[in-house]
Amino acid sequence: MDNTIDLLEKEHMRADLPDFRAGDTVEVHVRIVEGDKERIQVFKGVVIRKRGSNTGASFTVRKISYEIGVERTFPLHSPSINEVRVISQGRVRRGRLYYLRTRFGKKARIKERQFA
Repeated sequence: MDNTIDLLEKEHMRADLPDFRAGDTVEVHVRIVEGDKERIQVFKGVVIRKRGSNTGASFTVRKISYEIGVERTFPLHSPSINEVRVISQGRVRRGRLYYLRTRFGKKARIKERQFA
């Protein structure tokens, strides 16, 4: 029974998304429909969490806009997401970065991951 559900879910999953994790800075290009017009809006920020698996997976991106923190949760395999670009990869030691909600300025910075 589980195999058939996994096979059905696999058909609806996207394979074109890059591999990213909490701490990475990403640009999410979202398709916005206003009336009969359609446009693409870019939401750039730090991934503070990634949760779920298969088609139920989602990720939350946080950015600072006019000195106010804005968080947005995106379904990972949604057709409304046009593209996800990884800008930089952060070096963090945990999977959920909720502590960034209380920090601002230099205290909220995340070091970039270095590859040897």
